[in-house]
Amino acid sequence: MSTTLAIEMQDDVFPALQEGPVQMIQEMRLFAALKWYELGRVSQSKAAEIAGLSRTDFISALSRSSVSPFQETAEEISRGLS
Repeated sequence: MSTTLAIEMQDDVFPALQEGPVQMIQEMRLFAALKWYELGRVSQSKAAEIAGLSRTDFISALSRSSVSPFQETAEEISRGLS
C-alpha cells in the first residue's frame, strides 16, 4: 500500500530554485530522509527507501551532506565497549 502526498507551490518557486517539479520532489524526499536519519527517527535502510535510493547511494548522499552514517555518538559507543 502507498499514499500520495500533495504539496501545492506557486509556479515562481521552480525558476527560483532552478529546478522543475520532478527534480524538486526528488530533492525534497532526499532532504527529508537525510534529516530524519540524522535525528535518529529512521534507519539507513528506511531513509534510503524514503529517498528512493539504494542504501549505498543513500550513504554516499550522507557523505555529500556531511551527515554521519553512524547514529550512535562516540560516547555511546565508548559506553558499549565498557
